[in-house]
Amino acid sequence: MRALSEQSVLAFLVIGGYYLNMSRKFFTIFEHHQQPLVSRPVFLKRVIKCFGVAALLLAGTILLGTVVYHRVEGFSWVDAVMNAIMIMTGLGLVDTLHTASAKIFTCFYAILTAIVFYMVLAIIFAPLIHRFLHEFHLEIGRENE
Repeated sequence: MRALSEQSVLAFLVIGGYYLNMSRKFFTIFEHHQQPLVSRPVFLKRVIKCFGVAALLLAGTILLGTVVYHRVEGFSWVDAVMNAIMIMTGLGLVDTLHTASAKIFTCFYAILTAIVFYMVLAIIFAPLIHRFLHEFHLEIGRENE
C-alpha cells in the first residue's frame, strides 16, 4: 500500500473542509429551536427551494433512465421517457427489454427510483414538519416560563 504524501493529505483536508462547509450551508436552511419562528414569506421561499431541489432530483433520475433506455435498448425518446417514468412510479415497463444490460440496469434503476421517491418526500415535507415542530417547541417554551 502506498503511503500518502503530506500534500495529498493536505489537499484532501482542504477539499473535504470545503464540501463540509457547503453541506452546512445547504442543510442549515432551518432556524435553531431557540430562534424565533421565521416570517411567512421566508417560510414560503424555503418551501419553494425544497420543491425546486426535489424537482431537480426527479428530473435527473428520469433523465438518467431516459438516456440509458434510449442508448442501450434503442427506444425512441418518447418511449424511453415513458418507460423511465413508469419504472419510477412503480407501474413497470411498457416495452419489452431485449438486451441483458438494459435488464440489469432496470433492476438497479428500480431500486434507485424507490430511494429517490423517499428522498423527494423527505425534501418536500422537511420545511413543513420543521415549522410544525418548531412552533410546537416554542409553545412548550412559553408554557414553562
